[in-house]
Amino acid sequence: MKIGVFATFMSPLATPQMIRDFGRRAEDTGLDSIWMGEHVVLFDRNTFGYPSSKDGRIPVPDGGGMLDVTATFGFLAAATSRLRFGTGVALVPQRNPIYTAKEICTLDWLTEGRIDFGIGVGWNKEEVEACGYRWEDRGARCDEFLEVMRRLWTEPVVDFAGKWVRFETARLDPKPIQKPHVPIIVGGYADAAMRRAVRFGAGWYGFNRDPAGVREMLGRLDAAFAAAGRTRGPEFEIIITPPMSMPVDAMAAYAELGVHRLVVNLDSQRPERVDGRMAEIERLVRLAA
Repeated sequence: MKIGVFATFMSPLATPQMIRDFGRRAEDTGLDSIWMGEHVVLFDRNTFGYPSSKDGRIPVPDGGGMLDVTATFGFLAAATSRLRFGTGVALVPQRNPIYTAKEICTLDWLTEGRIDFGIGVGWNKEEVEACGYRWEDRGARCDEFLEVMRRLWTEPVVDFAGKWVRFETARLDPKPIQKPHVPIIVGGYADAAMRRAVRFGAGWYGFNRDPAGVREMLGRLDAAFAAAGRTRGPEFEIIITPPMSMPVDAMAAYAELGVHRLVVNLDSQRPERVDGRMAEIERLVRLAA
């Protein structure tokens, strides 16, 4: 089992030097990957609360915000040579699918195939609407956008006539280094997310899931594969961010479930806390080796 780190970088703590040093340290200690979450704008009031916090708010520093995933991964790629980079998750239904296809395949090209495209439909109604889309149909729009991207990545010339996207004889180059295309890792827990993982996914990503929660989700995922007349194979990756409180000896339980990668949450980016947390994560890397 491989060990990665979830480190959504936030200003003002995540300076260029901090990010560069963190990436090099992660690579030097044998971490598999760095994953980042995505939010382009935040709101003082939300219809639905952030699911991973007690007060429903994303814990950002005062006066700070989340750095853009694409730009940050490009910056990190220039400072490293082996680390993989994963979006955890890219909010596909509020993005422009053609621009997104271009950004992700360019990252894949420049990193020589070190990108995982983790995707989800999102929880922030206000953010989806601020980006110009409707909240209620985000699932269907996600599926159409993924189909657009997949075809642009794999076909020399594409005609597309969907509900939200229409074009003729479009060419997108360069194509991704990874074949058949950049791996799509589907996040989410609804039945629609399970179906999306079966249809588009090279893997499934679960956030803040303990072994019991992973076992439950794998049962639902396998049921979705069976409904589609398929069986989940060993090449379909299971990627999990465990709870912050996960004891080291829980690694064995995740491994027994067939988890391919544990992406451990860095949590605070204050320098005095990063060192302590990275020491814990580096211990996991040694145990997993």
